[in-house]
Amino acid sequence: MAQRQKKTKTADEAAASGSVAVVNANNEKVGEVSLSPAVFAAPVNEHLLYEAVKQYRAGGRRGTHMTKNRALVSGTGKKPWRQKGTGRARVGEARNPLWRHGGTVFGPQPRDYSYSMPKAARAAALRSAVSLRASEGALKVVDAINPDAPKTKAFKALLARLGLTGKTLVVDSRPVPALVLASRNLRGVRVVDSLHLTVYDVMDCRTLVVTREALGRLEERLTP
Repeated sequence: MAQRQKKTKTADEAAASGSVAVVNANNEKVGEVSLSPAVFAAPVNEHLLYEAVKQYRAGGRRGTHMTKNRALVSGTGKKPWRQKGTGRARVGEARNPLWRHGGTVFGPQPRDYSYSMPKAARAAALRSAVSLRASEGALKVVDAINPDAPKTKAFKALLARLGLTGKTLVVDSRPVPALVLASRNLRGVRVVDSLHLTVYDVMDCRTLVVTREALGRLEERLTP
């Protein structure tokens, strides 16, 4: 609990000064960078975050569900008995929805669940997400992450040196293939391009790691 309070205090001090420390791959401070208050100190709109995550998840739905209607269910189309004179209810075919093994009325059919969201609203939601992570002290700026080879073990050791645990999102500007390959087998670790960063990615991680170059491109993208 004491460590968490200390971490929050450090984040508040960084937010007040408008700057954050920049570390290298060995977790050694190599400088400081100023955070844009318009991007990393924006008001957190919880409803906008909800709408952005909902829109992202809706776009990921397959929508392949389907039930058979009376035209698709197997069975004869012959009229079981004549219309009048039998004393029984009139019926046209055995595949009608009122009968057992008949078709389904208004059942789910294949559809596209994706829908659009205004560009300004998406940008505002992403500003809220990164501002929330910055206020929580979950934002870490690294000078650069350029592994020499796509080795998962080496990248895992790098994360350990940085003190990163749990779900981690690494945001880089044009990440090199070696970085993408080294991270894809680590559970809870993702590497994304700063241009492809979404609200869902930020909200689904415990720590947001941003390289110095990606930070500049992110501020350029989100500055209103």
